[in-house]
Amino acid sequence: MPFDLQPTLQGELLALRPLRPEDFPALYAVASDPLIWEQHPAWDRYKEEVFREFFREAMESGGAFIAIDSTDGRVIGSSRFHGYDEGKSEIEIGWTFLARSHWGGIYNAEMKRLMLRHAFRFVKSVVFLVGLQNLRSQKAMEKIGGVCVGTRRDAYGRDSFIYQITASSSFGSPAVSR
Repeated sequence: MPFDLQPTLQGELLALRPLRPEDFPALYAVASDPLIWEQHPAWDRYKEEVFREFFREAMESGGAFIAIDSTDGRVIGSSRFHGYDEGKSEIEIGWTFLARSHWGGIYNAEMKRLMLRHAFRFVKSVVFLVGLQNLRSQKAMEKIGGVCVGTRRDAYGRDSFIYQITASSSFGSPAVSR
């Protein structure tokens, strides 16, 4: 069965659905906060022209989601699947960001849990590339059971840490399986 890169995933706190062109204004309203990007390698993504390119790439990826708060229907962020490798039984989850109002772990943990549960129907390993200076994302990865297994260049040629979660080991940890 081929990997379904854009299912609709529903949790208690948020829903993930495929990103659509008409989502740009609501998603940019979230992304226009400079503090979201201050530790990110693309620190200027809060600027509309920079975010517009990010959004275009997200649409073209075929694996992008919009995150919606289940309590009030507000757009709160985005994430995506990328780089499915059937031979390695691996996929990347990345390009994730959330509104600061939804920081603190529970929304990110649920988003990743939904995506991991879906991914592990198709692969044995999920990787996350995190910028070397992005301490906030590094801590978030460790919080959900990600293990740093090395470094590699990301899609933009920047060095990044590789965090990995495997179906057989870390996915059963309390932080991810709740």
